[in-house]
Amino acid sequence: MRDEFIQLLIGNLGEAGSRRDVPESSIEKYRSRLPDALLRYWQEEGWCSYADGLFWIVDPEPYQEILDMWLHGTELADIDKYHVIARNAFGSLYAWGERYQRMITVSSLAGGIVALKNQLQKVNPNPDQALGIFLATSRRDSLDFDDEQGKALFQRALAKLGPVGEHEMYAFEPALCIGGKADLEHMFKLNMDVHLMILDQLRR
Repeated sequence: MRDEFIQLLIGNLGEAGSRRDVPESSIEKYRSRLPDALLRYWQEEGWCSYADGLFWIVDPEPYQEILDMWLHGTELADIDKYHVIARNAFGSLYAWGERYQRMITVSSLAGGIVALKNQLQKVNPNPDQALGIFLATSRRDSLDFDDEQGKALFQRALAKLGPVGEHEMYAFEPALCIGGKADLEHMFKLNMDVHLMILDQLRR
C-alpha cells in the first residue's frame, strides 16, 4: 500500500508515465547510504518519470560522474558523498548526502547549486520523513522553469519539442551563463550528460 508521501506526489503529478524495475543489487548497493523509504519506493514504484517527463526518480549510478564534476572544487565535495535520486526535465539534479542525509540541488540551467549550508553538517534525524516531504511537495510549478517574462516553459516545450527521454533535457542555446535568452525560441531538447558537462565548463 502506498504511503501518504507517494500518494501526494501522484496527486500532484499523476501516475508514472514510464517505469523500470530496480534490480535487487542496486537496492543493496545503496542500503544504509540512502533513506530506507527511498529504497522501498524503488521496490514498489521503480525508477520512473512523472508528468510527461517533468520529474524523474532515477538510478543514481549513471549520474555520479556528472554530479562529482559539478561538485568538484566546492566545499560540498568535502562535506559529504552525494548521490542523485531525482531530476527534472530541465537538468536540475536532486542529490542526497549519505553521511548527513541532507539534500542539495544542482540547478544546471541557472548555473548554481542550492543547499541549506547551516544544515548540511547536521545529521538528519529523520531522513525518511525528509525524503517523503521532498516527494510530496514536488509540484508542477516548483519543477518548471520560467522564461524571461516569468512564464512557465514546460508545457510549451513539451508541445514544441516532445517529451524528454531518460537521457535528455530541455536547455537553452546559447546557454544562459554566456548570454543566452530564457525563451521557447532558444530552447532545445539535448543529450543531458553532454550538455551538463558543457554547462559545468562554461560556468567556471
